[in-house]
Amino acid sequence: MKLRIGRLLTAAVIVAGLTGCGGEDEPYTAKPAHSGRKPTLPAVPTLPTKKKKEGDAYTIYGATHDLRSRVHNEDVNGKKISLVGYIVKTNFAEAPACSIHKTGKADPPDCKAAVPMFAIADEKGETKDMIQVMGFASNFAQLFTIIEAIDRAPSGKEGEVAVDDEFWGVKVPNPVPNIGAKVKVTGNYGVTFSKSSSGAAADPKYGIMTAETIEYLEPPPEKAYLPGMKRKP
Repeated sequence: MKLRIGRLLTAAVIVAGLTGCGGEDEPYTAKPAHSGRKPTLPAVPTLPTKKKKEGDAYTIYGATHDLRSRVHNEDVNGKKISLVGYIVKTNFAEAPACSIHKTGKADPPDCKAAVPMFAIADEKGETKDMIQVMGFASNFAQLFTIIEAIDRAPSGKEGEVAVDDEFWGVKVPNPVPNIGAKVKVTGNYGVTFSKSSSGAAADPKYGIMTAETIEYLEPPPEKAYLPGMKRKP
């Protein structure tokens, strides 16, 4: 009898719970559209559209983008590639007087001279996003020798002047690289340059190109000279 009464009480509690927790839901009422002042939102920004390549050559943007990319780093770092751009900087004006002389003569022991370098960018006048190019001349004596030889060449024969860099086994470029020229440089591209006897140079952000060939797409507007050299009229 007690068991039966217990079951009846349990059923009564369940029924009471179901009826007590229930109830009719309120019907959905649509809210009117916002009639206040519309918010002022900024315009959608226009993302820059930069080319990664120009023909088979990387642009400066393209090469540096891939150098810093986890996905594409192996495509360019330590690889032979071509770069195309404008020469926007050289270190020729920084050559110390002790390093400016003909080949065949050694610099004094205390002469501190950098390796000749020029830098290329995607736009003329760029001062930040650029890649250094080295390896086209082992010292400033190589540049002095070819500049002097070009100036002494008969009119119309300047382009035939050739000077071999006996230390690195490369031909010194003719004309000598100068600001304003557009060039296509082919060689080994990576974060370091190690051909210099004075130690390795490194640029992990933009990289360094060790040039093997330099093709002029637009020649330099002016001849390159080193400090103290007489300019040909």
